[in-house]
Amino acid sequence: MRVRETIVCEGRYDKNTILQAVDATVVETRGFGVFTDKERLELIRKLGEKNGLIILTDPDGAGFLIRARLKSRLNGVEIKEAYVPDILGKERRKPSPSKEGKLGVEGMEKGVIIEALRRAGATFDDGEKTEKTAEITKADLYDLGLTGRSDSSARRALLLRELQLPERMTANALMDVLNAIMTKSELIELSERLF
Repeated sequence: MRVRETIVCEGRYDKNTILQAVDATVVETRGFGVFTDKERLELIRKLGEKNGLIILTDPDGAGFLIRARLKSRLNGVEIKEAYVPDILGKERRKPSPSKEGKLGVEGMEKGVIIEALRRAGATFDDGEKTEKTAEITKADLYDLGLTGRSDSSARRALLLRELQLPERMTANALMDVLNAIMTKSELIELSERLF
């Protein structure tokens, strides 16, 4: 399957894993190195302006920091965000787990990568595209108790685990992903089952 957007990931092992799952242009940030490498950042900007970007970083603190900094430096570029789930473990090539004990993009199976890209709204060359409808609003998250309540964090964490999304996801990022993967009525039904 060919993905139209350029996929941005953290490192070469992540890139190898993504390329085993899909045919795409994949650019590595080299971790935080992209923020001192103006040429690489400009390359990412140009690729994004041409076809759009999908940011796919690890579900740990560093991955979320890289994701946030890229978004702030790439104003005007269409950016979609793909998230892999929090899965405890270690990659085969590493002698021990990461600091947070979670698998990164490189440790994910092909199907998980493809599903993360689908949820982000990736455009596949076979014409398949997941359309974001923006049916779910911040007010809906509030009404469902996912924001604005003393137990909102716990409720969001339960929903994130159910949907196999990273625990560090913000309410705004969650809203974007929810709009890519479900309707408002499906979210209400799921919330009634979970809470």
